[in-house]
Amino acid sequence: MFDFLDILQTFIENHTPVARYAGIITCAVGFLGIAVVSWLTGIFFQILILGWVKKIIAKSKTAWDDLLVKWKVLDKIFMLIPAFVFYALSKHLLNSHPTMEGFLTNISAVYIICIAVCILDSMLDLLLDVYRKHAFSQAFPIKSFVQVIKVVVYVIGAVLIISILAGKSPVYILGGMGALTAVLLLVFKDTILGFVAGIQLSRNKMVQIGDWIEMSKYGADGSVIDLALTTVKVQNWDNTVTTVPTYALISDSFKNWRYMSASGGRRVMRSLFVDMNSVEFCSEDMLQRFSKVEYIADYIVEKQNEILKYNQENKVDLESLANGRRMTNLGVLRAYMEAYLQNNPMISKELTLMVRLLEPTAEGLPIQIYCFCIDKVWVNYECIQSDIYDHFIAVLPVFDLRIYQRPSGYDFSEKFGS
Repeated sequence: MFDFLDILQTFIENHTPVARYAGIITCAVGFLGIAVVSWLTGIFFQILILGWVKKIIAKSKTAWDDLLVKWKVLDKIFMLIPAFVFYALSKHLLNSHPTMEGFLTNISAVYIICIAVCILDSMLDLLLDVYRKHAFSQAFPIKSFVQVIKVVVYVIGAVLIISILAGKSPVYILGGMGALTAVLLLVFKDTILGFVAGIQLSRNKMVQIGDWIEMSKYGADGSVIDLALTTVKVQNWDNTVTTVPTYALISDSFKNWRYMSASGGRRVMRSLFVDMNSVEFCSEDMLQRFSKVEYIADYIVEKQNEILKYNQENKVDLESLANGRRMTNLGVLRAYMEAYLQNNPMISKELTLMVRLLEPTAEGLPIQIYCFCIDKVWVNYECIQSDIYDHFIAVLPVFDLRIYQRPSGYDFSEKFGS
């Protein structure tokens, strides 16, 4: 082709009226010839060779080679072939036209760098995909670090491209960028903060993929589905997705429910409000009725014997209800509630379990149930908790107690018959 271009240029100079444009026409023909040859080479490798390789990969039983196809690593590698052909032909066939040769080799070099950067980008995505398939990836997410490497790769690629187009050494370009440090810090502020936050989050194991976190400032309440360099994506329980800046997890406060999930149970802590007017000492008739309740039958007998012994030893005058020790329907209820929880197979017996009275309020006397549910799945947990409170509310009249609630118009209509 080199001889053909020389012959063509000589012919145009000696036998055509456009002799003054012989160099330009020759370069244009050479460029078109090189472009066509490079394009045909690329088509050949893309259709025949790459297609054949993909068929082999599709038939193989290994999984890692499928990722090469998924992330189009092979496609991008084969895109380098026509670029190298174009570069080589420009270098050797247009050496008699140094200006055109320099221009085309620079363009092809820039193209090669761009494709190389894209290949590295895909390779990093592939490695991240492979890493995520391992169980320990949940505890140590590396997406933010991969994104930092990508930023470095793109910066290096940009420096090389600028140095080629400017005809300067990359060191010279980097030296010039030193003067733009303040601007670069401003532009990459979120990236830098995200990178530092990612290191702290990973090192201290503050957040992992799959963690349930609450961050009211950003309206986030759900499961972490992505930990990136600058953002953390949280899928809320209403299936919306909230994006939180990564550095906000370091600078602001948030709640992580992971340790609850990893523990032996999920806490149940709610109160029933009892009408204090319904609290009274137990009569013999009441104790006889309460002793028929399965969970506290033994408790009633033991408590009666204990109180009787105490009152006899201390010669208590039982004429007044204020003297000595007596059982109350509220105390019996607390004993029943605790026994009921102890016999519930879904309540942990190894973690804290208690029924206690809180400070009385205008809304009644709170009886708080504090225990831990073994099943930590949200839906199951709520069902178990609701069943327990349903039962306690319904069983209150058995102990001659009333639940407190503010009176409504229906209450007054029942009372006054209107």
